Formats: sequence, C-alpha cells, structure tokens
Amino acid sequence: MKIFGKNISAYLRFGAHKHPRLGAIDLLKFIGPGFLITVGFIDPGNWAANIAAGSLYGYSLLWMITLSTVMLIILQHNAAHLGIVSGLCLAEAASSHFHKWISKFFLTTALLAVIATALAEILGAAIGLQMLFKLPLSLGAILTTLVIGSFTIFNSYKKVEKIIIGFVSLIGLSFLVELTIVNFSWTESLLGWSIPSIPSGSIPIIMSVLGAIVMPHNIFLHSEVIQSRQWNLENENIIKRQLRYEFLDTLVAMLIGFAINSAMLIVAAAVFFKKGIVVTELSQAEATLRPLVGNTSAIVFAIALILSGFASAITAAMAGASIFAGMFKEPLDLQDNHSRAGVLLTLVCGLLIIFLLKNPFQGLIWGQVVLSMQLPFTIIGLIALTSSKKIMREHANTQGEFLTLLLIATIVITLNIMLLWSLIN
Repeated sequence: MKIFGKNISAYLRFGAHKHPRLGAIDLLKFIGPGFLITVGFIDPGNWAANIAAGSLYGYSLLWMITLSTVMLIILQHNAAHLGIVSGLCLAEAASSHFHKWISKFFLTTALLAVIATALAEILGAAIGLQMLFKLPLSLGAILTTLVIGSFTIFNSYKKVEKIIIGFVSLIGLSFLVELTIVNFSWTESLLGWSIPSIPSGSIPIIMSVLGAIVMPHNIFLHSEVIQSRQWNLENENIIKRQLRYEFLDTLVAMLIGFAINSAMLIVAAAVFFKKGIVVTELSQAEATLRPLVGNTSAIVFAIALILSGFASAITAAMAGASIFAGMFKEPLDLQDNHSRAGVLLTLVCGLLIIFLLKNPFQGLIWGQVVLSMQLPFTIIGLIALTSSKKIMREHANTQGEFLTLLLIATIVITLNIMLLWSLIN
C-alpha cells in the first residue's frame, strides 16, 4: 500500500541489511517533533473552534476535522522532510532561496499568523485565570505574557514542559473518556466525519476549525525542530532512515490530534447542541467536563485552560522566534538577539490586540480564521521549496506529491474565497 508516493511498510521497518529493525528504543530516540506539534491540538483556540462548531451545528462539521487532519499529515510530513534533507527550517529556506521581497512578504504574513496564535493562547490562559482567581482579563493576559516570555527567552520552560504537556494531554484525553459517558450518536458522528456539509452561516466556523488544526506556525516549528538535529550532515542512508522515522512520528501524533479534536466537537454537540444552548463564552464550556469530574469541572477546566494556554503559547513564541530569525537566515537560537526579538514581538503584539477585543470568545474564533487566511501562503511557499531539486536533491517532491500538495492548496484557497464571499454578502 502506498501513501504519499511511498510504501507504508517501508516506514514500519528498516529496508536493507545495513540497517537494524525498527525497535522501541531506537524509535524513542527520534520520535517526538510530531508530538510537540500535537500540543497545538488542545490549545484554547482549538477549544473555542470545536466547541463553537459542535454547539452551533452539532455533528455536521466533523468532516472538516477529517479533511484538516489529512491535509495536516501531508503538510507536516513535507515540512519535516525539508528540515531533514536541507538542514534548513522553512523560514531559513525561504530567506535563502526566495527573491528578497517574496521572502519578506512570505515571512511577514507567517509572523502575523503566529501573533494571532499567541493572541489565542494568551487569551485562553487569561480566561482560565479569570475563572479561577477572578482576575481581570487584561491583568491575566499581562501575567501570562510575562511568564511565557520569561520561560521562553531564558529557556527555563524545559523544566516544566513535560509536566504542562502531560497535564494538558490528560485534559485532551478526558474528552475521549467522556465519549463513554455522554449520550452521543455514533451514526451522526460517522456521517459527520465522512460527508461534507456546509450549513447556512457556518463558513467562518469551518475556517476557524481549519485554522485551529492546520496552524501555519506548527508547519514552521516542525521544520525548525527537525533541522536542529542536522541529519543533512549525515550520510544518505541515515537521512533516509530519519525520513521513515519522521513519517511514523507525524502520522501517530496527528491521528491522536484527530481523535481529541473530534471528541471535543462531539461532546460539545452532545452537551450544548442537543439542548439548544448557544455558547458565547469559553467559560461556559466547563459544562463539557461536568459529566466526567462533577462539580469541580469549572476548576479543572480553568486549570486546563491556563496550562494549555501556557504550553501552546511557548510553542507559538518559539515559532515566532524561528520565523523572525529566519528573516536573517539564522536558525532558532534563544541566546541570539534575533530569536529573542521574535519571541517578544510575537507575545507583545498578541497581548496588545487582546486589549482591543470587545468579545474574547469571538476573538478566539476569528484568531483561528486569520490562520486559515494565511495558510495558502505557507502551503505555496512550502511546495516551491520542497519541489526544488536544488534544495531537496533526489528527495524533491515527486509528481504525485506535488499534485497532492497543489490539491491541498486549492482546497484551502477555495475555502478562503468562500469565506470572503460570505463576509461580503
């Protein structure tokens, strides 16, 4: 069976006798970048998009999670290949190989998307602080920005990263567990996953789901994390081995993300849509956890929001640093001034926009829409780089891979045109 032009069995074992079999210990050494990206699947922006989709349209928008996840697997896989083969992250490669004004435009729009991501993460954490400690939203946002900025710039986030990601993962998995508790319809879910449906007025929510799953900053960050290992300096056999490892890492991580996103939407449909409740504030969503944890659901939800906001804001800040450093043809290095400036620019701009929001929940939704609007630029730039034999050598996109990526770009562009049309009319 072939997936994306490659035999899937080749990813599950090493090929020639020169390579050992794929063992659990070996896998653990190299697996991981995809799971770092999965943290973005359970950030406050995702919660808002999925809960809005489920509460407003029931199960009918589950197909967008299916489509977005398929596109995400292919795009993240392609971005990781760029890092492995070229030794450059997406931002560095754009600065090195695109015309100057094209690279500036490409990376500037990417940085704006990262700022929109940071806005959602900071805002989500601030909402959690408001729920838990009754702090004003603006004060919570300032405190969150200071903590995240300090953790990222001084690299101390690594000390708490595993704890945060572990807790956030448990919250994500709690939605999966809750599927055994809430009264939902498997039939409607299966139809929702497989049959595209665009209810009246749903285009902005569809685009917010797309932007919440296929996040431009994650594509940049994945290539950055991969390139930092500098597999391109090894021999060709090792490079090919890492390409096989990377696919497995990406596939498993993205499928976990698919399950969590689907569970969020299904639970929201079961808890809110069936009862005709319209969600207008993210704090209302604590009701989704009530069947699982009882009257402490508001506290658990608030803590989850805070920690998911913190964890995903760190990845957003790192992506912003990678993109800004890439403008100067440099890799991410938190000891370097360009990377640190990228962190501050991302977080401070996200914070300032929060002060301008009149409706925080709508701010979360439209923040994800901004990501979907920038996504075509990221995809087209990625296609151009990974299709270049000068950059990728024999690992450049095959004709089938190129056409698949082009189809993804066409779908995303079409959805954006539909969004603009719906706003005009």
